[in-house]
Amino acid sequence: MNTVLAIEALRFGWPGAAPCIDIERLHVAAGETLFLHGPSGCGKSTLLSLMAGVLVADAGRVALLGHDWAALSGAARDRCRVAHVGYIFQQFNLLPYLSVLDNVLLPCRFSPRRRAQAAQDGSARAQAEALLVGMGLDPALWRRPAMKLSVGQQQRVAAARALIGRPELVIADEPTSALDEAHRDAFLDVLLAACAAHRSALVFVSHDRRLATRFGRELSLPDINRAQGDPA
Repeated sequence: MNTVLAIEALRFGWPGAAPCIDIERLHVAAGETLFLHGPSGCGKSTLLSLMAGVLVADAGRVALLGHDWAALSGAARDRCRVAHVGYIFQQFNLLPYLSVLDNVLLPCRFSPRRRAQAAQDGSARAQAEALLVGMGLDPALWRRPAMKLSVGQQQRVAAARALIGRPELVIADEPTSALDEAHRDAFLDVLLAACAAHRSALVFVSHDRRLATRFGRELSLPDINRAQGDPA
C-alpha cells in the first residue's frame, strides 16, 4: 500500500485543556476516499488541521508522504502543504478581491510543483477552467471577484482551488453544506473523479451520512478517538 497519510499514537490538546484527539492508528492510501463523520465537538476540524500540518501533534506522529509534520519548521510545513495538500475549508478562505480564476490559480503561484502538475493539462489556466466548468461555474463568473459570488458558488471555487495541481492529499471540511442536492451531487462527481484520475487520497468530513456510500471507506471519529475533550 502506498501510504499518503500516516497517523500513529497521535495525541493533541489545546493549551490548558485535556487532550481532545487521541488516535492510535489511521493510514490513508493513495487514491483512497475516506468519509469521516461524527457529532459537533468530537474533534473533526482539529483532526483535519493536524493532518494538514496546520497544527502539530503533542505526541505521536502525523506524516504526509513519509514526512513527519512535527519534524519540519513552520516554513517547511507551509511549503510542503501548498505543494502536496488541497484543503477545502469550511469558511472557504477565498481572497475576496481576487477573481474566481485567480483564486483557483493561487496554489500554482505559491508552488512550482502544483504549477507543473496543472500544466500537464496544457496549462494551469486550462486546468483551472476545466475544474470550474466541472463545478458548474458559468464562465461569465470567472472574472468576478470572489466576494460577489453566492455562498454556494464560493464553495465550488474553493473546491476547484483545492484540486488544481493534482495534490496527493485532498482534505474537505463539510464541503457540501451550502449546496442544494443537484449541485451537491455534481460537486461530488467532479471531486471524486478528479481524485481518482490523479490518485489523490481524499479525506471528506460531513454530517450528511447519506453521502457515505460514494466513498471507499467510512469512519466514525468517536469510534477511533479515545479522547473526550473540548469541542473542536
